[in-house]
Amino acid sequence: MHPDPGSPWRIRGFRTLFTASALSHLGTNVGYVAIPLLAVTVLDATPGQAGALAALSTAAFLLIGLPAGAWVDRLPGRRILVAADAARAALLVSVPVAWYLDALSLPQLYVVVLLNGCATVFFDVASQSILPELVGRERLIPANTAVVSLMAGSNIAGRGAGGLLVQLLTAPLAILGAAVVYLASAIGLVGVRSSGVRTPVPAGRRLRDDIAEGLRHVFGSRELRALALTATLSNLGAQMINSMLPVLFTQDLGLSAGLLGLYWAVGGVGLLIGATCARRLGARFGHGRALGLVGLWFAPAGLAVALIGNGPWLWVATAGWLAATAKTGVDNVLGVSLRQRLTSDALLGRMNATFRFLLTGALAVGSALGGLIGELAGVRVAVWVGAVFLTGAFLPVLCSPLRTMREPQRTDPDPVEAPVRP
Repeated sequence: MHPDPGSPWRIRGFRTLFTASALSHLGTNVGYVAIPLLAVTVLDATPGQAGALAALSTAAFLLIGLPAGAWVDRLPGRRILVAADAARAALLVSVPVAWYLDALSLPQLYVVVLLNGCATVFFDVASQSILPELVGRERLIPANTAVVSLMAGSNIAGRGAGGLLVQLLTAPLAILGAAVVYLASAIGLVGVRSSGVRTPVPAGRRLRDDIAEGLRHVFGSRELRALALTATLSNLGAQMINSMLPVLFTQDLGLSAGLLGLYWAVGGVGLLIGATCARRLGARFGHGRALGLVGLWFAPAGLAVALIGNGPWLWVATAGWLAATAKTGVDNVLGVSLRQRLTSDALLGRMNATFRFLLTGALAVGSALGGLIGELAGVRVAVWVGAVFLTGAFLPVLCSPLRTMREPQRTDPDPVEAPVRP
């Protein structure tokens, strides 16, 4: 049986990108569990220090996110992806080496997660920007479904494995495994080839002019502005909760690192469910309307997450987390596809960088705010505040023109018109 001619899987570049990205996401999710657990269990980090560590891991998007988008629009995407994964591998290797030499400290972890975040900025922006070049705009929904399903599978495998590896082998060895996976991803990404043609940068064009153009594009559009605000509020609330979970699980509730990893892995299951259902929901209700309706249906799930505790309350919170992340899975497929189709090729890097600046900047703010509230008022209060943000995040989309939008018109010609050999 021949593959569907409209399927992104017939495109060799997409298959290569998908395989290498699977390894990269796996490494990211193992590190997501192992690094904060290392700080809490080995270095006795306080709630404030755990929040600071989580904030620094995403602060790079606030520091260099916007310029990174302008650079991605100027440079070959494949080279950026390879360099980013190689840098992340080298940074993570330094952690188990320092632990082995009995020289590991919180300041080193702060530096590692900050620089690792800088590499992640370029990787995330470049991977989203190269996708329309590889598959063409008509294949964005199935391509983004595959990518979000990949992220979900990596959350399930990576976070579950991360928790178990920490429990069985110690956190430093789990981090070493993540570094090896990043290196394998960098090697795989060498094979990515794009048929897209980048628009030459005019002579004398200043970087700040490129950045300003990207900001005007996002904030000047009611649809893009609503997508950005909803995703920012969702990330802010979720990160306030997640930054406190290592402390809540291991210190307040006396639960194991393996159980924390499994709890986070349930979020991957939710992402997978949402990504799988997104295409059908978009076809039935319209892409924009589906985003608002799913947010309305699953709004109470955010509050259920804050009920986490021992016994049956752990199951209640887990069910809430499953539903909340399923909503995120729908958002990631339909929302990302909408914003890619609302943006021309020449602005993709800057549009994606603006979104990543806001979305991942919200993670940094959420981590810092969660740590501050946890330190001053208690971990439970921080979790409840995050749950309120998570619950109301859908409102900007529901109150925008997106609530009646089915699928936007293409902004420019499809860059993949000729058949691409598998």
